Formats: sequence, C-alpha cells, structure tokens
Amino acid sequence: MDATKLIHHPYQAPDGFQGVAPGVHKASTVIFENTAALKTRQWKDKSGYTYGLHGTPTTFTLEERLATLEGGLQTLLAPSGLAALALVNMACLRAGDEVLIPDNAYAPNKDFARGELAQWGISHRFYDPMDADALAGLITERTRLLWLEAAGSVTLEFPDLPGLLRVARSHLKLVVALDNTWGAGLAFDAFDLGLPDKGGSRGVDISVHALTKYPSGGGDVLMGSVTTRDEQLHLQLKLAHMRLGLGVGANDAELVLRGLPSLPLRYAAHDAATRQVAHWLSARPEFASVLHPALPASPGHAHWAQLCTAAGGLVSVVLDGARYSEAQVHAFVDALKLFKIGYSWGGPMSLVMPYGLRGMRQFGALGGRPDGTLVRFAIGLEEVGDLLADLDQALGVLAARAP
Repeated sequence: MDATKLIHHPYQAPDGFQGVAPGVHKASTVIFENTAALKTRQWKDKSGYTYGLHGTPTTFTLEERLATLEGGLQTLLAPSGLAALALVNMACLRAGDEVLIPDNAYAPNKDFARGELAQWGISHRFYDPMDADALAGLITERTRLLWLEAAGSVTLEFPDLPGLLRVARSHLKLVVALDNTWGAGLAFDAFDLGLPDKGGSRGVDISVHALTKYPSGGGDVLMGSVTTRDEQLHLQLKLAHMRLGLGVGANDAELVLRGLPSLPLRYAAHDAATRQVAHWLSARPEFASVLHPALPASPGHAHWAQLCTAAGGLVSVVLDGARYSEAQVHAFVDALKLFKIGYSWGGPMSLVMPYGLRGMRQFGALGGRPDGTLVRFAIGLEEVGDLLADLDQALGVLAARAP
C-alpha cells in the first residue's frame, strides 16, 4: 500500500451537502492554496481560516449563533466558563488597575482576583450588588472593570442592573462585564437594559456565559463564551484570546450546537419546574428562607420583575444553625435519591449542593452570618411530583435527626 496515495488522495467530496446539524470540522493545520493566500488570509474578521486555534467553520458557526442568542454582535469561545471570566480580566486590566466584583459573584472569579490579579499588581474590591448608590463611592480613577452578576451565585439575589449601570456610565473608561450564565441569554437582554445608548449598547459592554450549563444541556461539556457589541473591545479581547492560546474542541462545539435549538424549551421547562419546587419549599417550616428571584420575599425580586419573565432552574434554602447542625443538614442532603450531589447545573438531572454560611457573604441578610447552612437545588427535567416526593422523604430524615 502506498502511504503517499493515502495521504494525498485525489478524491474530493462534492459540495452541496446539507443536513440539520452543522458539519464538524477538526483541524490544527489549515491548508493554504498558495503563498499569496498564506500572506493575505485574515482570521480576525472570520473571512478566512489560518490555524485551527483561530477558528473553523464549526466554531465560527457556534460563535455567530451565540452572538444572536445573547443580543451581541460577536462572540469568542473559551475552554470553560471560568476561562471566559479570566480572559475578560486579563484583556481589560493592567498593573495598577482595579476591578470591582459583586460580593455574591461566582467564587472562582473572586479567587482569581485574590490570586493571579493580585500577583500581577491589580487590586480588587468586593461591593454590595444590592446597593447601587454605594457603588458610586467605590469607583476611582484606577477602576477599569466592573463585574455584575444576575442572579448572584448560590444566594440568588437579583441586583438593580439598570441602577448599577447608570452609576458605571458616568465613568467613560469603565468596562462593565456581566456573568450572564444564570440568564442564558433568555431571561433578559444584557445588551438592552433601557439605558441611553453607549457605543451601540443600551446595556453591558461584555456578557460572559458558561456554556457548560444551559446551552450544552447534557452535563458533559466544558465551555465558555464572551460576547460584545463594540468592535474595538471585541478586537482587544480577541487578540488576548489568541495570545493566550484559548481554543475549544470541535466535538464539544458540536454538542453545544446540537443543544442550542432546544435551549428555549429546556430553559422554560427548568423555570416552570423550579417555580413549583420553590413554592413548595416556601411552605415548609424547616427553612428560614427560600431564595428564588420569582418569589416576592427573595432579595431583589422587584428588580427581577422589572427585567425578567423567567427565573431559571436554581433555588436555594437557608437552614438556621441554631436549629439544625451542619451534620443534620448533610444527612438531609445524603438522604435525597433523585437529587444527586454535584456541582454545576443546567442538565437533565437535578442536583444538590450544601454550603456553609460562615464567611460566604459580607453584605445583605447573610452578610457575616456565623452559622447556618445553605442548600442549593438545581432542578432538572424529571417529573416535579417525583422531585417533591424525594424532598419530602429527605426532610423526614432531617426531622428524625433533630435534637
């Protein structure tokens, strides 16, 4: 057998094939037809292909569809949601700058500021996302990046996004980035929050999404995205993205592309089921509070109601430390059968995760709280009645373990 003929086979499949799913293109090396193409082909504007890391038809297609979902104009892909957050930090900040992060932000983003950013001479402060007026007093000449998150990670407070943005807009050099994973590009339009236009956007400058969650929908993909509407900001992020060597696998991109068409249906199903579960939990005497933006008693409900019609698939409960020990709460979690213990969310299976309240928050009702446990539920796509029955039997274990 002639190896050369196998590698340089003359057959080329005919053009014109179309299927429901986009094709999957895998490449590190991209072939140029001649040296003129090598010297002139451009990847920054997606007019051509130069190297697999800089894009293929598969990743370009996913980026364009995500930009449409988020209401942006251009999107970059990253290997995880955390990598997308880190990309924004590294592209927008320099030594001597400062970043402001909400107290209830995704914990690894806060840890990145405490660790890598601090080592690079970039300072950070955590602010109360529920107090837009107080934010004005924190912004200085060194502040270059403001993070927002809606709803807050784990504790699910919904901030006054327009109010926070109005404060930020008075500082022209301040870039505003939103962790939009909870909203999935469906709960509200991050780029149109009803504010006066700034560079083509009536909302945030950057929307970051952990595609690991709802867009994938299968609990089997790690990926993130960074979406913008400003061309210059996009180029700034894209060049940092290139220099950092960030890329995603074609098969992972394929899985997210396959999940996108059903995303609105799945998000609506998660939302409807979670509301039922949240109302059921609210009627239980075991919980000191139930945290879910659609519940009137949940922090920031009025802000949520102004922007959103959906509330996603997360709900958290707080158990008073004076009434239930951490060991009792863990026994309740361990007694659940359909809810599996695991991080992440947005997939078909319901998940549960306990968190100690000590030191979790600086501000709000949970700020500085020394005791108690929070349990977050990620509601999957099971029958709601089965989930409620599972919660009910596990609460029986909690009652049996009570002193």
